[in-house]
Amino acid sequence: MARQERAIRTRRVILEAAGAVFDEHGYTATTISMVLERAEVTKGALYFHFSSKESLAQAVLDEQVPFAAVPPQPCKLQELVDMTFVFGQRLLGNSLLKGSVRLAVDQSAPPGADHSGPFRQWADHLVGLLERAREQGELLPTVVPRQTVELLVGAFAGIQLMSRALTDRADLAERISVLWGHLLPSIAVPGLLPGIDREPDRGARVLATLDEVGAEWVAVDASGR
Repeated sequence: MARQERAIRTRRVILEAAGAVFDEHGYTATTISMVLERAEVTKGALYFHFSSKESLAQAVLDEQVPFAAVPPQPCKLQELVDMTFVFGQRLLGNSLLKGSVRLAVDQSAPPGADHSGPFRQWADHLVGLLERAREQGELLPTVVPRQTVELLVGAFAGIQLMSRALTDRADLAERISVLWGHLLPSIAVPGLLPGIDREPDRGARVLATLDEVGAEWVAVDASGR
């Protein structure tokens, strides 16, 4: 059991190091040696988990969507909004997520690394959320969930790139807020609009709530109650 836990930790260390290096240098310029140096692990440890730079890049890409996890909301459009803000907030400081985003838009990534995967995974996940929103009467009758989601995913990727280029993502939350200011009136029933929180600090507040819930669970587990 201890060996398995060490293996899991080592794999995570390698992934985080790879994310940082891919983010800084892109796929082509990144070498296994650079990842080894950043992770401070042996070549054998890395190759135990990943057979090549390509497989390592794929593993980094596959980590992207879970970073958008948020608490369920009664209003599914609010939950969708929260996912974008939380993703943006985590993108400010998480090297693994930064590397995954860089690889997803890196045109030099090899064909064997499916850098289109995160876009499809995002779309599939969000279509389900919009379908639930429609069942709850949150959407205008003209909304086609798949089309709306693909527009959102594309626009969200674009403002991330623009924010990184212009301000190193310092204004990303404001840009996400502006994006929703334009999108929500075209998809949400008017009565919902005043109640949907799209303030730029929404991501930080949702993450603070998640941290509090996590701390409560730890305390409960420690007390045995």
